Parts: sequence; structure tokens; C-alpha cells
Amino acid sequence: MEGKHWTSLTRTGIATALVTALFSTHASAEELRLITWGGYAPDDVVAQFEEETGIDVQVTLSNNEDMISKLRATGGAGFDLAQPSQDRIIGVQRQFNVYQPIDVSRIDAAQIQPSMLKATQESTSLNGQQYGVPAVWGTSGLIVNDAVADQVTDYTDLCSDAVAGKVSYRLKRPTLIGFAFALGEDPFAAYNDPDRYESIMAKVEDKLIDCKPNVKTYWTGGDQLLSLIRTGEVTAAMAWDAGGWKLHAEDPSIRFVAPESGALGWIDTFALPRRSENVDAAYQWINFVMQPEIAAKITNQSGNFTASKGADEFVKADLRDAYRQSFDEDALNNIKWYPSVPPGLESMEGQVLDRVQAAN
Repeated sequence: MEGKHWTSLTRTGIATALVTALFSTHASAEELRLITWGGYAPDDVVAQFEEETGIDVQVTLSNNEDMISKLRATGGAGFDLAQPSQDRIIGVQRQFNVYQPIDVSRIDAAQIQPSMLKATQESTSLNGQQYGVPAVWGTSGLIVNDAVADQVTDYTDLCSDAVAGKVSYRLKRPTLIGFAFALGEDPFAAYNDPDRYESIMAKVEDKLIDCKPNVKTYWTGGDQLLSLIRTGEVTAAMAWDAGGWKLHAEDPSIRFVAPESGALGWIDTFALPRRSENVDAAYQWINFVMQPEIAAKITNQSGNFTASKGADEFVKADLRDAYRQSFDEDALNNIKWYPSVPPGLESMEGQVLDRVQAAN
């Protein structure tokens, strides 16, 4: 009887110990569920973070539309950290309430480019609370051949005789915005004044219609544009910096230029889903990847630079040199960062683009 009692107690003790161990293991196995873009969480960066913190990272690759859809469907659950573009946060937050405010005291702001930190603070703040901090950025500007570089220093120079018939740009909203700035306007300042914005767009429309004879073709895909520039059919274009740097690596006579009126900048951010289950891990990841040497690994993988201050020192030499040739301190501070787009503007812009397309 005593033996049976002992055996029963032993089995109970073992079972209790196993359950305790199981729960202890579950509690200590922290996880960060990150939804992000391709190239923003390289394998070696993830491995280093996991080794240094003991936190497992589960990466889901996505884009703006998919992030919004997933977070909207779950009310901000399912992920601990997201990376939407800065102009896609406030409108979504107003409508769906899928994010929580950033505790800026937990961000190592000394690691981040001040101009980008300021731009993101302004574009992601709602009711006195900030919902994003900058992560990865890029711009639209000019890709030019050295032969015409002196004649093409701003968007409207694509309409000059020096590049007649050898120009390409997209019939998309960045072209409208870029031409507006080059014409001496500030379209972003007019975002909340529809009448003023409409008058700016009318001015841009006239310029783009006048410019049509200069255009070899309106490019629609990156590979198409790169091919046109490689063959010399196009010597000046409005396009993304990463494409210009790629071409420069192949042919040093081609380079990306930040226009005099300012390159147009986008920023992908860090944002906290409203029902994040591991906020601590999210802040650890943000501060970890904004370290210059770690951020450089993201640039080397994605081709896009990060908001990390001084990270270009550690980027592979050819990309670093092309970046520095494109952006000195003045050009960097002159970037026009996209703010959130108010309702109705994109419809107005679409009509302008349709009229430009149809014009003879």
C-alpha cells in the first residue's frame, strides 16, 4: 500500500514538473512577429538579433496594401511590429484603429537622421500621439547621362532642347509632384486647400503637355526604363535612386541626381500594431537595426538606405560612393518627404494624368 502510494505521488510529481517545465519554456521562448518588405530583415541580421537577445523572429514579407488588409482583418493583432510607409499610417489609423502610439522615450533617436525623424513625426502624428518612426527610405529624382548632366538639373529640364526625344518618366503622381516643385510651387503645402492644389495641377498639366514632344516613352516598369537608358535611347529620366545607382555600377557615365528643387522622398516606418503581444521585443528590434553597422547590412541587401545616421560608412563601397555622389548634406536636407494624402486629391491627379496622356 505504501509502495503504491509512493508510486502515485511520484507520478504526480513528475507530471507536475513536466507541466511546470512546459510553461516555463513557453514563457521564456520570446518571439517577435515582424511584417515587413523584402530585404528589410536579412537572414544574417535576424540571426544576429536572435543570438544577442534570445528572441525568435518570425518574418512575414508584405507590402502596404497587404499590411493594411491583415491588420484591419484582425483589429491590429497577429504581428508585433509592422513597416508601413509613412503616408499610409494616419488615414488607416483614423479609419481602422490598428496601431498604438510609439513611446519615443524607448527609441534611440541619436542613431536616426534628424531630418527623417522630424518628417516621420510630422506625417505619423494624430491627436498629439506619434505612430511611426523612420526605417528605410528612398527617393525619386533624375537619372542622367554625363553628356547632358549640365543641362538637366531639375525636373522641368526634362523639357529642354538638350534632351529632345530622349526623355522618359512615368505618368504617375510623383511626376506631377516633382514638376510642381520645379515650377516653384509647394504642392504638399496645398494638400488641405483643394482649390489651390487644383490650380497647381493645372500649371503642371500645361507644362507636361508642352513637354510631350521630348518624351521617348512614358515608362511603366523599372526593367523597361533601365533598358532604355542602357541602350542610350533615353539620356535623362525621372526615376528612383536605386535604379540610378544600379546603372551607375554598370556604367559610371550614368548617375542619379537629386534635383535642385528637391528629390521626392518616401519613408517606410516602424509601427506598432494595436494588439502587439511583444512590444518590448519590437523596441529592441528597432534600436538594434538602427545601429549603423546593422543598418548597412539592410542597405546591402535591399539597395535602399536606412534612416540610421552614419550607416553609409559601412555600406559596400560602390553603393556608398554612388549615394554620396547623389546626396551631399544639402541635398539630403532638401528632400521633399511625402505626407499623407487627403481624400480626393488622387482622383484630381488621375484626371490630370488622363488629360496629359490624351493630349496631342
